[in-house]
Amino acid sequence: MPVDGGRFAAALALAAVAACSGSSSSNSPPCAPSCLSAANFLSDTDVQRVIAQAVGEAQARGALATIAVVDRVGNVLAVFQMTGARANFDIVSGRGVSGGLDGLIDTLPSTQAAIAKAITGAYLSSWGNAFSSRTAGQIVQENFNPGEAQAPAGPLYGVQFSQLSCSDVVRNATQGTVGPKRSPLGLSADPGGLPLYKNAVVVGGIGVIADGVYGLDLDIFDIDQDTDELIAVAGSSGFAPPDDIRGERITANGHSFRFVDSDSIVSNPANPPAFGTLPGALVAVPGYVGAAVGAGVAFGTPASGYRPATGALGALGAFTLVDAVNVERFPPTAGAGAGALTANEVSSILQEGFKIAVRARAQIRRPLGSAAEVSIVVVDLNGDILGLARTPDAPIFGTDVAAQKARGALLFSLPNAAALIAALPDAQYLPPPAAASSIASYVGAFAGFVGPGGALDGSTAWSTRALGNLHRPTYPDGIGGTPAGPLSKDFATWSPFNVGFQLDLVYNQLVKGTAGDTSTGCAGRAQGADAAPGPLPVARNGIQIFPGGLPIYRSGALIGAIGVSGDGVDQDDMVAFLALSNAGLGNAPSAMRADQLSPQGTGLRYAQCPQSPFNGSTEQNVCAGL
Repeated sequence: MPVDGGRFAAALALAAVAACSGSSSSNSPPCAPSCLSAANFLSDTDVQRVIAQAVGEAQARGALATIAVVDRVGNVLAVFQMTGARANFDIVSGRGVSGGLDGLIDTLPSTQAAIAKAITGAYLSSWGNAFSSRTAGQIVQENFNPGEAQAPAGPLYGVQFSQLSCSDVVRNATQGTVGPKRSPLGLSADPGGLPLYKNAVVVGGIGVIADGVYGLDLDIFDIDQDTDELIAVAGSSGFAPPDDIRGERITANGHSFRFVDSDSIVSNPANPPAFGTLPGALVAVPGYVGAAVGAGVAFGTPASGYRPATGALGALGAFTLVDAVNVERFPPTAGAGAGALTANEVSSILQEGFKIAVRARAQIRRPLGSAAEVSIVVVDLNGDILGLARTPDAPIFGTDVAAQKARGALLFSLPNAAALIAALPDAQYLPPPAAASSIASYVGAFAGFVGPGGALDGSTAWSTRALGNLHRPTYPDGIGGTPAGPLSKDFATWSPFNVGFQLDLVYNQLVKGTAGDTSTGCAGRAQGADAAPGPLPVARNGIQIFPGGLPIYRSGALIGAIGVSGDGVDQDDMVAFLALSNAGLGNAPSAMRADQLSPQGTGLRYAQCPQSPFNGSTEQNVCAGL
C-alpha cells in the first residue's frame, strides 16, 4: 500500500538523519543538513538558463550543438538543437577498429548521444562525488589509467552497457516521472556530460554533442580543449558541484579521477542570450521528451521513484524504489519453487548489507571518512528481483548495475549455464561491417581457456570479479602481449564499444531500443522479430563484469544471487560477501569458488575486501575464513 503523507515525512526525516549524521561536521556532505530537501530540483527556468548558457558558448566557438538536460533520476527535461547541428553522429573509439558499436557512421540521432551524456553526468554523481562522462571514459578502458602500460582495466569496466532501454529496472516516459529512467545508449564515455547541482545537491545533468563524434579520450595524460565539454561547462555555470567533491579530488588505486580537462570557456554565462532568441529549437525525442521544457522532480520524494523504505529496512534508514502510485516495486519477497529464498532471508540479506555499507569507509566520496553508499539487489534462480535496498545517496547508476551484477553471477553459476548461452541467437552487428558474432561460441572458448571448472555446469561458483578477470582484452588483466580472456574480443578488434560477450548478449535489443522499442528483456533477443528461445529471463537487463556480484548458496545448493553497486568495487564485494555471511546463509563453499581455478596458470579472484574497511575501527581481514 502507498505510505501516507505523515509516515512519508517521518521516514524522510529518518533517512536524512541516517545519510547526514553519525559523524562530525568534518565528514558530512557539503549539502548537509538539507540534502533531502524537496526544494532541490531543476525548475523549467533553470533548464532554460542551462540551455541558453550552453548555446552562448557554442556560438562563441562557432559550434553547432545538440544539448540535453535531465533531472537526477533521468527524466529528460528538454533537448535543444541549434540550427544546422548535425542530425546524426558517429561512434568511433579512435582505436581504428570496427565491430559491435564501434565504427557506426551517421547512424543514430545526435539527440540520443546528448541524452546519454546528460544521464551519465547525473547518474554517476551524488552529494559526495561529482563525476562526468570524461570520468566514465577513464574507468572503462583496458588500463587504469588509460594508456598506462601493465595496469589493470578500469574499475568500472563494462558499466557503459547499463541503464539500457530493455532493462526491467529502468522506467520509460509512459511510466510517469519515477526513475531510474533509461538511456538510449547506456552510459557515455565521451566528454560533454556533466552533473548539475543546486544547494550542493545533484539535481540533474547536461549533455552536449557538437563535434559529431561519440568516442572517448584514449590519452588522459594530455589536456584537451574539447568543444562538447566546454559547452557543457558553460551550461553548468551556476549549477556546478562543490569544488571539494569534483572528480579530481577523489582517488582510486592511487589515481585521481578526471572531471573536465579544461574550464576555459570563452563566453560569459552570467549574460547568456535570451532563451527566446536562441538559434535553433526545442526538439521532440520520441519516448523521452516532447518539444518543450519541463521541470525535474526532487530526489527522495515518491515522484522521483526513490523514497524511504518501510518496515525493518525503513527503520535502518534505507531507501527503496516505488512506482507511479508510490507502491514499493521490490519489497522482500520469497523466490519461486521448493528450497527458494524466503522473504525473511531476503530481508535479512538486505538489512545486513545495509548495516555493512553504513559502517564501511567510502572509496569514491568526499569528505574522507564518509560512509559507503550502495544499492543492494537479491535475485532468485529465475533472475526475478526478490528485494532491493539502497543507502539514501547511492548513485543512481548502481540501481540497474546491482541487478546486472547479481544476474551475471547467477547466469554463469547455473547448472545449465552452458546450454542457456549456447542456445542464444547471434549478435547481428550493424554495418560497417555487417557481421554476426556468435554468442554460442563463447561457451567452448570459455571451457577451453579455463580448463577444469570451466564447463559452466554448476560445479563452479562464479562471482562478477572472477568473470571480469576472464572478460578483459588481455589475460592476466592489463598485461600487454597476452591473449584476450575467453569472454572478450581479441585486443586487435576490441574497444569499449566492442567488448565481447557482455555487449553481444544485449546487442540486438540495444539496437532496437535506439529505434524506440521499449520492451523488457535485454539478453538473447533476435535483431528482427524475436524467435525462440529468447529473451533470456535470467539476464533480462544484461550482465555486469566488474566486482560486486556473488551467487547465493544454502547448504551447497545454488538458490540465487546478490549484487551490490555504488562505491569502490572492493567495498561492493565486501558488502555482498558479508551480507550473505551475516544473514546466516554463508557464501559458496570454498571448494566451489572460482578462485580455486588457475586458467593459463594464473589464479582468479572471487571476492576482495578492502583494507581497514570500517570507519572508527581498526578491524582488518574482515572477510577471511568466511
